[in-house]
Amino acid sequence: MIHFISDLHLTPKRPEIGAAFARYLNGPARGIDALYVLGDLFDAWPGDDALAEPAAQAVANGLAALAASGTRIYLLHGNRDFLIDKAFAQRASATLIDEPYAITLGTEPCTLMHGDALCTDDVAYQRFRTMVRNPDWRSAFLAKPLAERLAIAADVRMQSEQAKQEKSAEIMDVNPEAVAESFRANGYATLIHGHTHRPARHTHLVDGRECTRWVLHDWREHAEWLEWSDTSGLAFGRC
Repeated sequence: MIHFISDLHLTPKRPEIGAAFARYLNGPARGIDALYVLGDLFDAWPGDDALAEPAAQAVANGLAALAASGTRIYLLHGNRDFLIDKAFAQRASATLIDEPYAITLGTEPCTLMHGDALCTDDVAYQRFRTMVRNPDWRSAFLAKPLAERLAIAADVRMQSEQAKQEKSAEIMDVNPEAVAESFRANGYATLIHGHTHRPARHTHLVDGRECTRWVLHDWREHAEWLEWSDTSGLAFGRC
């Protein structure tokens, strides 16, 4: 059995989400073969030295405990936690993966992404994404003191929330042609992603082929996941 989760946006300011994550790790996640976290585990991650914070330690330790029970854990970067690096992964006993990431569920090929790269109509965000993924920007940002990075991250989050109020829902969703191009580039494999906070199973007709796209839940007071088993296939779960 395999689980896929994304968009938890863990932060001490939202203890109910942290409590849901703890329930999930000690309940439904126990005994699964693998857990794929497809981005935005944290609401913000200013660098791995944030592991000095008790809340971050608790998340890493919870994942490590799940890994110690036999579950393989994979972490993919999101738009909020793209600075997660080797130190956090090691502390969490997890493996960092890059998108698009190919896996096979039974006999079905699948592609894993965070999903933000598909939102190409949001031109301002795509410029920001390109900037922060640049190695030079990353090095310069991480050279700043942790307190300054936390302040910058808080300011960016505030600006992002303000910008969302001025954007249409369509602009912040995936672009149909970007989705089609993703299917083509990855052999028309089933696509699983998060980011848009619009959980659903979508069917797309691409080049005469019927393709499937699963969008993961964002978390609030409940844990939400997509589960695959060799008997039932893919289905959403919640606790």
